[in-house]
Amino acid sequence: MSAGHILVVDDEPSMLRYLQTVLELDSYRVSTASNGLEAIDKVQRDTPDLVLLDMVMPGADGLETLQRIRESKPSTKVVMLSCVRDTRKVAQAMRLGAQDYLSKPVQKEEMDEVLRFCLENTDPSAPGAGDAIEVGEGVYFFSATPQMRHLRAQSMQVAKFDFPVLLLGESGTGKEVLARLIHKYSDRAHRTFLKVNCAAVPSELLESELFGYEPGAFTGANKAKPGKFELCNKGTLLLDEIGEMSPALQAKLLQVLQDGQFSRLGGRVTVKVDVRVLAATNINMPQAIAQKTFREDLYYRLNSFVLRMPSLRERREEIPMILRHFMLHLADRYACAPLSVSQRLLEACENYPWPGNIRELENFVKRYLVLGDEAAAISELQKAMQQEPQNGSAAAQEQKQPQQQPDLKEMVRNLKNGAEMEVIAQVLEETAWNRKRAATKLNISYKALLYKIRQYDIRPRQAG
Repeated sequence: MSAGHILVVDDEPSMLRYLQTVLELDSYRVSTASNGLEAIDKVQRDTPDLVLLDMVMPGADGLETLQRIRESKPSTKVVMLSCVRDTRKVAQAMRLGAQDYLSKPVQKEEMDEVLRFCLENTDPSAPGAGDAIEVGEGVYFFSATPQMRHLRAQSMQVAKFDFPVLLLGESGTGKEVLARLIHKYSDRAHRTFLKVNCAAVPSELLESELFGYEPGAFTGANKAKPGKFELCNKGTLLLDEIGEMSPALQAKLLQVLQDGQFSRLGGRVTVKVDVRVLAATNINMPQAIAQKTFREDLYYRLNSFVLRMPSLRERREEIPMILRHFMLHLADRYACAPLSVSQRLLEACENYPWPGNIRELENFVKRYLVLGDEAAAISELQKAMQQEPQNGSAAAQEQKQPQQQPDLKEMVRNLKNGAEMEVIAQVLEETAWNRKRAATKLNISYKALLYKIRQYDIRPRQAG
């Protein structure tokens, strides 16, 4: 019985013969194409389960062929075949919707892992088929889940309206990336985008950083210097970690938001500016207002529209896509070959809660790329999971602290999770733990079922 239909596309006859032989020995049905146009025709006519697509070919190259396949048959899965020098092109291919990549010369063991991952996951909307929007040089907004696609749509919509936006979310989730997405789709996109980290600048210097100063304003101020508001005139200014701004400076910021004017430090002349302000924070704003560390009037001025960036553990389905992006991007930055990402490593990453969110994932990929030891990387995650209750982020810790009385939403969520666990366990028993059959009966993807089994720690019932 055939394990699936694979189309191999490569302009090198020897590579075509090699891949065809290896795949047919594993019971795959294999067809071949020697150029992009032939591949597009065969995809439209035969609808293969998977395409192995060479990156560099005469005529229509891998990127162009991938784009046309995605346009005509968006559910067709594509794995790119690339040389080490093609890392930038491979990264672009992943953003266009390629499921994965294999480095030439292709290693059989690595190819088996990639094929198993791609062909077992039959959900066409699964990560890898999601898209990524470039919002800066090497910076991308990923939206491979319904939750992130909804956030992307909201951001693009609010971008057209010229009012402040408050961005909430844990540290490391990518609030700056969200701000850049808003700027990219706003009418100010061709103007300056600047970021000021209010927590990184000492409180006594932050005012001059934002509003500039005149000569003699303080010791060492020998000449006038414009602040970020002036430098960003007609553009977008992101005030990151705005919850760390002193109440006195908050009052001056409120005036700028209301009137569009201010005075430099030590100055008497009023400066007029037209700046769109985006503010980001990971603090509990209502609590900060109650404790008088954040002005209520400024809060209501900033939250004309609020967008919340979810934590990475809330969108685990995107981890494979983001992990591969970092692998390609960092390999290109450090001029080294990207490492393979096995199913075992992927599962370890998907199981880990990532208290540091995307920033922590990026640092993890850096270490893996430098050390090149998959076993050590997996062990690192496992050890961190054992220590995670002590080392988790403050926001995560707040969520874990027991509440005196669970609210209605929590009670409903607990009931829903319990009922879902029971249904999954029952279907698994009915199918004798055949997870593919169980996933079909539950009308969810195979990968989603594996995640639910791990999430609820469902195990076969003991006989007797």
